[in-house]
Amino acid sequence: MLERYKTVRQEGQREIVIRKSRFIGHIRPVQTEEEAAAFIEQIKKRHRDATHNCSAYLLGERDEIQKQSDDGEPSGTAGKPILEVLKNRELKNVAVVVTRYFGGIMLGAGGLIRAYADGAVAAVEAGGEIARVLHTEVFVTIDYTWHGKVENELRSREVRTGETQFTDKVTLLCLPLAAETDRFVSWITDITQGQADVSKGEPVYYIEGE
Repeated sequence: MLERYKTVRQEGQREIVIRKSRFIGHIRPVQTEEEAAAFIEQIKKRHRDATHNCSAYLLGERDEIQKQSDDGEPSGTAGKPILEVLKNRELKNVAVVVTRYFGGIMLGAGGLIRAYADGAVAAVEAGGEIARVLHTEVFVTIDYTWHGKVENELRSREVRTGETQFTDKVTLLCLPLAAETDRFVSWITDITQGQADVSKGEPVYYIEGE
């Protein structure tokens, strides 16, 4: 799994007008081709009266899945520039549709390429670029006598934490960066003088800076 990747926070849309043609950029974070195809179909139905609904999506850790559609525009003038915006911004797991309502003025091939790229950029801005960073769940079970010290140490080290469970002992859900998991386990073992029961859970992504 990637330690860090860029995507968008949420579904969004934004409209721009270029020489009287309306270009509406739509974006959604997706995890599968099925999700991407369903999103594209949804936009096409919503804008069934549009002149074109051109699209592209990128999926996979290494962009293994890349699809694009010109939807009737001249070949290479719509889907490809949309896809290039996603690749140039190093975004992953996103689908974009740029809807066009023709305004009566021909743009030419170069104009179309710029317009669809601008529509894709507008969509990305509406979705909100974020980075997702890989963390590892680490469950730390300790006696109550260690609880205050461990919490203070975690806070001072700025370790992300989750829910704490209180039973006969205290179990803290710690979420160190995946790349630092082994060092974290060694550190927590050291500060508890080997009296913590430490176990690793699942990898999980969180938004960077939140």
